[in-house]
Amino acid sequence: MSNEIYLNHPTFGLLYRVCLLEENQELFTTLYAQRLFFLVTVGNDKVVFEPIGRSEARLLVETRLRNLRRNSSAGDYNALNEIYKRTF
Repeated sequence: MSNEIYLNHPTFGLLYRVCLLEENQELFTTLYAQRLFFLVTVGNDKVVFEPIGRSEARLLVETRLRNLRRNSSAGDYNALNEIYKRTF
């Protein structure tokens, strides 16, 4: 079973989920180039795509890594750290 999650953006096509940031917020990037990042918020019957820069996306993932390390989620931390290394 694959843990990969994809989402179809109306303009940019298929997006790949980098990580979950908060309960209803996730970070996605374009599938092939991984140059465009989107903060995706899922609300009441709507999905909001907010384009963000690479540096802001990196900062969000670093913040998530710090939170995982503090909460002693070693497995989740290691998995996200590998994604972080590949993406940034």
